[in-house]
Amino acid sequence: MSNHRRNAGPMLASPRCGAKTRCGDPCRSPAVKGKKRCRMHGGAEGSGAPEANQNARKHGLFTGDAIAERRQIQALLGEARKLLEEMKRAGIQGRANK
Repeated sequence: MSNHRRNAGPMLASPRCGAKTRCGDPCRSPAVKGKKRCRMHGGAEGSGAPEANQNARKHGLFTGDAIAERRQIQALLGEARKLLEEMKRAGIQGRANK
């Protein structure tokens, strides 16, 4: 048995990883120095997808162009809903309702 005191203060005060575990709780491991995640959640050297990873481009759903297009569609739908609501309040009926 050793007589030296453990100095665990700096480790306990270090920033935590914050990634969600399988059960939904935040990870309690200390983050790698200079990063936001621990060694098991992406802070380790060499973790993540390789450069020019073709697997990440499988469907293109999250490309900048696709996201911008979805935002435009949502904006147009919102404008159409407002127009229909205004027409309804004004009493304007479509051809099918005459």
